[in-house]
Amino acid sequence: MMLRQVFPSRTLAFYTAKMFLVRTFAFLAGLALILMTLDLLGESGRILAVPGNGEAELWKYVSIRMPQIISLFLPFSVLLATLLTFMTLNQNSEITIFKAAGISAHQILAPLMLSGLLIAVLNFAFNERFLTRANAEYDRWKAAEYRPLPPENKTGREVWVRAGDDLWHASGVEGEGAHTLLRDVTVYNRESDRLVEIIRAAEASPGDRGWNLSMARRFHVASGRLETVPMLPLMSSAHPQQFTTQSVNADHLPIGELVPAIRALQAAGKPTDQLVAKLNHKVSGPLSSVLMPLLGAVAAFGLARSGGLFLRAVTGLALGFAFFVADNFAMAMADFGTYPPWAAAWAPFLLFLLVGESVLFRTEE
Repeated sequence: MMLRQVFPSRTLAFYTAKMFLVRTFAFLAGLALILMTLDLLGESGRILAVPGNGEAELWKYVSIRMPQIISLFLPFSVLLATLLTFMTLNQNSEITIFKAAGISAHQILAPLMLSGLLIAVLNFAFNERFLTRANAEYDRWKAAEYRPLPPENKTGREVWVRAGDDLWHASGVEGEGAHTLLRDVTVYNRESDRLVEIIRAAEASPGDRGWNLSMARRFHVASGRLETVPMLPLMSSAHPQQFTTQSVNADHLPIGELVPAIRALQAAGKPTDQLVAKLNHKVSGPLSSVLMPLLGAVAAFGLARSGGLFLRAVTGLALGFAFFVADNFAMAMADFGTYPPWAAAWAPFLLFLLVGESVLFRTEE
């Protein structure tokens, strides 16, 4: 009975949903093709300038940039498809026919919003499966200036850690907790911002009161004396979690890996607000596809012959772009620590949901 109230006509629901989905993916294909071509033209010179790079590297660039472009412009495609669908229905007087049959404005919108929810689910799955990998590979390759990437470091990543006045550097990190193992370690022992000694060791592991350094070489700055110690216990305030919770990039990790990384950072006492905001935005971002039909609904109603259809379409377009501006602004403020992470991710969505409902109720319901 509830389904009947939301979708009074299955035929009309399928008709409008199909029209909306076809236009969405048509806009997405067109935008992705044009923007990928322009982007490739801009970067092909840098890619081909590297000795040994050729057509294969150009196709590699396309394969890792295309998921980013699709994810970025899918909400815009939904907005444009919404406006085009409603303008078509309005010009053909189909909206008038729907309302004459007793179908309310919300019932007209329901198939498009349900289709938007389907797009949001597909967008979320696409981001988790393909976009995170593309982001990580693109950032690594671009940082290497499109040169062949070296084999990935199997012993972990290079890290710098500050413990009090001392600085620690490790070329690689393995394990976690009490089983953490640092490789190729350098410790810059400082007192009152003055370098006292430099200790280099092949490996370091957590000890009872600090760290145990194996095959250590200790250089005393004041005396210039160098001594070699097979095993050197070193007291330090540095703890293993400082080495195993470095450089978490939310854009490179799916939610299943990002949540444990955030928990590890929180356990290490490090700030995580920016990561929590991006974690929530991984859900709220795709849901913008549900919001676009509501914001674009202003183009659906009103008489086409009154000459206001174009103005209504521009208004719907402005509302959609205002949402994207507010969403990006809120996430930028979260990066600066100005907005709480939950508010940064969800406030624009909830705000424009209320705006869209207010406009719809005041004009049509």
